[in-house]
Amino acid sequence: MRGSAQAGPSGRDRITLTGLTARGYHGVFAAEKRDGQEFTTDVVVHLDAAPAAAGDSLEHTVNYAQVADTVLRVVTGESLDLIETVADRIARALLAEQPVAAAVEVTVHKPHAPIEADFADVAVSVCRSRT
Repeated sequence: MRGSAQAGPSGRDRITLTGLTARGYHGVFAAEKRDGQEFTTDVVVHLDAAPAAAGDSLEHTVNYAQVADTVLRVVTGESLDLIETVADRIARALLAEQPVAAAVEVTVHKPHAPIEADFADVAVSVCRSRT
């Protein structure tokens, strides 16, 4: 369609932040809560980026520095038992703090989970939207 722009195939544009790593104290075992470990978080924010692009204006998009701050605040904050809860809190906080975000996908990786087996990673992904 000449003269018009449409969002990507999902109907939304995306801003992605990957590999944000911070020390947290999440887990069900006492040693995890005492010693902590590194958690890595990936975030995909779905939005309509056309207004920001048209006006070249940060106020019409998601500020990814603020996204990073939110992730770090949750990961380094209150100790939780489950990374499902960590991911959910990040997603809900992002929707509350980023008004142009229509939906978010958050993946929290726990590569040093206390598992008695060789493994590369354990991760939980959640998707949350305004609707």
